[in-house]
Amino acid sequence: MSDPETTTTTHTSAAGRIKGWLASPGSRWALAGLVVVGFFGGVLFWGAFHTAVEATNTLEFCTGCHVMRDFVYKEYATTIHYQNRTGVKATCSDCHVPKEWFPKMMRKVQATNELWHWMLGTIDTKEKFEAKRLELATHVWDRMKQTDSLECRNCHTLQSMNPEFQKPRARKVHLDAFGSGQTCIDCHKGIAHNSPRERLTTAQIEALEKPNPAFIRPIPSTFVDGLARVTAREEAEAKARDEAARAAEQALRTRIEAELARKASGESGATAVDTFGVDWAAVPAKTVTLFYPGVSSFEWIQVARDHTGARGFLRTGERCSECHGKEAKDIGSKLVSGAKNEPTPIPGKRPWIDVSVQAAQDGTDLFLRFEWSDTPHAPAPFVEGGKMDPQHASKLSMMIAGPTVGRAEQGGCWVTCHHDARSMPDAARVDPKGAPGLVADARDASIAQGLTKYLAESRERIDLQGKDGPRGGGIAVKSASDLAALRAAGTRMELLRLRPGRPAESGSVLAQRLMEGGVPVGGSIAQIGDRWVATLRRPLKPSDAGDIGIVPGAVYTVGFAVHDDFADARFHHVSLELRLALDGTVSELPVTAIAPPQR
Repeated sequence: MSDPETTTTTHTSAAGRIKGWLASPGSRWALAGLVVVGFFGGVLFWGAFHTAVEATNTLEFCTGCHVMRDFVYKEYATTIHYQNRTGVKATCSDCHVPKEWFPKMMRKVQATNELWHWMLGTIDTKEKFEAKRLELATHVWDRMKQTDSLECRNCHTLQSMNPEFQKPRARKVHLDAFGSGQTCIDCHKGIAHNSPRERLTTAQIEALEKPNPAFIRPIPSTFVDGLARVTAREEAEAKARDEAARAAEQALRTRIEAELARKASGESGATAVDTFGVDWAAVPAKTVTLFYPGVSSFEWIQVARDHTGARGFLRTGERCSECHGKEAKDIGSKLVSGAKNEPTPIPGKRPWIDVSVQAAQDGTDLFLRFEWSDTPHAPAPFVEGGKMDPQHASKLSMMIAGPTVGRAEQGGCWVTCHHDARSMPDAARVDPKGAPGLVADARDASIAQGLTKYLAESRERIDLQGKDGPRGGGIAVKSASDLAALRAAGTRMELLRLRPGRPAESGSVLAQRLMEGGVPVGGSIAQIGDRWVATLRRPLKPSDAGDIGIVPGAVYTVGFAVHDDFADARFHHVSLELRLALDGTVSELPVTAIAPPQR
């Protein structure tokens, strides 16, 4: 054991020697020099280290290897993060490297794994890169999900957003994100690179994009104020449009009065469109925009990897019009061009049609009048002669949802449009001849010639993903007794149709589209100058107890479609769902009460 006294003496002796050394002026200068050299050496080292680190954050460094330069960079260079109206560029490090020092160093350490795979040649060809794209992207998505999209929020935050400059759908989604805990990467995958999101399963997407309560944040007053301003502005614009619409309505009434006068006088060439004795000049008109839908099927709108609005549609019961009501024309323009959901675009086909709709009722019948502009012929390149239906330059149809049709209040006519129907993407994957002579029930036509419109309730199963076959319900039709029970419960869509030179038709949709056995209707459609005019009459209380009765106090979901320019099948224009009621303020399609017209 050491002697405490000896140890103390040794320490004292060492301290004395140090004290003596410091007492020497030369020694003090030497120490000062060491401190100075150490300080500046540390500064130089840190500066060199920091410079080296920052050099690895530059676009030039990131695109130094051919994998990044030839694959990833080319995608990024076509996006708004590379070039935009403001000239603010977000480079690789802005999205992939944290700003804070410690997370940044952690990311750099993680990046050494990428260097290892670079040496191994894991993704050194386009084919290898595409095979690994989903895995690589998922790593980034997971990290950004865990950090509440930290790199996004370095430049963008919900709190600093001004809804005045956002589209209606964007401002609604961002407003919902405050209270639900959604984060940027939930919706903005593929913002700078081609997104492999569609390769994920629905379960994977739901798990990855599930709201996180920890991300819930209060709505700032600036957002609320901006929302109030844009709402006020849109209301003012709507008022101005209403005034313009009133002027157009007056012109419409003048046209109607002239047409009625010509018909009353028996003038040659007068319109053959039925008026049913209604004074249409006294019935207000509402403009309904019908847009081109492409191949956006009922399955498509319910799958998150296809349609970002699927979450709201399925979980919160959002109506299609809540998100898309103010952008129907934009959607039509995008789809008709072939940029999305249209594998066979028709050059020159118009993206949308504004239809003037008038509705009236006299306690016995519902009367409807439609008017829209004609269009120059745009030949369909995949049909000989360019006309899909040469006999009919234009057709109009209307659907009324039965009270028990699932999601009809949200999607309207979309509940009848499926991915495996004739002319839709998965039609070729259905083999209706595999069940020759199969008849849905006594009132539905055979499906052996292919699927038309149908309701999901009529099928044993609906495949949303298309993993085991075509997306949709295929030929797995329920039994005739089950279908009869569905009809009795009001599960069907009533379908009314007008074609030039033919009587008005009435049918329904359950297992198939059936254009017979419906309510007794009247009406006609004809071209008058550069306009199409159609009128329709339907009893409010059909004699068949199984048909849809339209009564005061109830709200009905309706939708319209126009097959213009000799179109057929899915190549039409359709409306979003509309509410119709004989009374009350909930009706989006006002119905004017009139005295019984003279017939």
